[in-house]
Amino acid sequence: MKSVLDFKARKGKGRISMSTAYAHWEARFLAASPVDCVLVGDSVATVVDGEATTFAATPEIIARHTAAVARGLAGTKFLIADFPYLAARKGTTSAVECATLLMRAGAHAVKIEGIDGHEDVVRHLVQSGVPVISHLGLTPQSVNALGGYKVQGKTETAAADLLRQARATEAAGASGLVIECIPSEVAREITGALSIPVIGIGAGPHTDGQVLVFHDMLGLNPGFTAKFVRPFADGNKTVTSGLSSFAEAVANGTFPSKKESY
Repeated sequence: MKSVLDFKARKGKGRISMSTAYAHWEARFLAASPVDCVLVGDSVATVVDGEATTFAATPEIIARHTAAVARGLAGTKFLIADFPYLAARKGTTSAVECATLLMRAGAHAVKIEGIDGHEDVVRHLVQSGVPVISHLGLTPQSVNALGGYKVQGKTETAAADLLRQARATEAAGASGLVIECIPSEVAREITGALSIPVIGIGAGPHTDGQVLVFHDMLGLNPGFTAKFVRPFADGNKTVTSGLSSFAEAVANGTFPSKKESY
């Protein structure tokens, strides 16, 4: 999958796999994998930089990481870059500047949280030739307004509002939608109501695809693991073991060997 057209064409024809990536080395692994597409998320602020929220990510930070990932992917995957905190809320001029930065860095599309209040921005970007992926449900940039990292759409009213927003994103021209931390049956309804691909994270099995954070997926994130995360490898154990073996080899003088010396 190398373009937004490939992405949209997958609707109803097979599940889509998506992983985050923030660095060149991660992108090289993903380029050699069957994972369909890659997201440079504003979660770089929390996963890589140790921030408490994603607010610290800026367009310049996202652009830098997007460029590194794009070089690693070398055109092998559909690459999406996040609009960071409030980047879609400063009007169309600022949004175009942010999109310009990210697309020049190598993104094939941008992801924007929410839709209410900036439908005009989404429409303008789409009409300007910038593919947009929307993001609804638990939107981390709105965590303060949502009262924390909580499942969204749990009541009938809230579920109906999510469906309304989902339809609004498609009407505005979005090429796809990410839905995060919502009940499985609500995700099923949204997925069935839209003609664009719906990617879930903590939204159950009925979406058109799934996205996970690279580090969570590979067990490289020690500590808390969300309910919706399945580690597909024990990266923590592998890395810890490797570091211990290195330290031991240095301490006992077995590294470097004659073979490893000039």
